[in-house]
Formats: sequence, structure tokens, C-alpha cells
Amino acid sequence: MNLTISGHHLEITPAIRSHVESKLDRMKRNFDGVIDISVLLAVDNVSDKEKSQRAEIKLNLSGKTLHAESVAQDLYAAIDILMDKLDRQLVKAKTKSKEHSRESVKNMPLDDSAS
Repeated sequence: MNLTISGHHLEITPAIRSHVESKLDRMKRNFDGVIDISVLLAVDNVSDKEKSQRAEIKLNLSGKTLHAESVAQDLYAAIDILMDKLDRQLVKAKTKSKEHSRESVKNMPLDDSAS
């Protein structure tokens, strides 16, 4: 699994990197089909008094790609909101994959109307 953390108008400090990795460990433990994770952290200058912190994530799973984005005044808060959104998307993807699992042909009931 590849993990890429990049910053736009922001330097990625070891504290920010460890915070993102600790939050992603929870996701990796619950869902093992993760292939690639790309995290983008950015500072958007809306005005001089208002700086909004943006966090985006793109998660490549086997057969599916998930994307989430969050904006907050604090970067750590934006990361926490982002991980909550991603967690909900992963749970939904996991339940869908379990619901769509197919029965084998041997276990399917026979249809008597065809004979």
C-alpha cells in the first residue's frame, strides 16, 4: 500500500504526518483492500483575516476509488472531519461488497417450473 501526503502552500511537518498516519491506521485495520492513499493538505487564503485549512483524500480500493474533502479553520480539525467522512464511505463500500457477494451455483435452489 502506497501512502502519499503532500501539501499545497503548506509544509508537512512530522507532527502533521504522524497525525494523518495514526488516523489512517484505524481505516487500514478495518478495511484491508486499500491499494493506494493520496492525501492533500492545503491552506486557502480567502482573505487576510480568514484562512481556511483544506484536507482531501483519494483512496484507491480494489475495484473502487473513494474521494473525500473537508474544510475547517484548524488543519487538525479538517483532518479529523475528513477521516470521519472517509470512515462512513468505507463502511458503505464494505457493506455493499458483502451484499453483492454471489452464491455458488451449487447452493442455488432448483426451479421446478423449467421441467
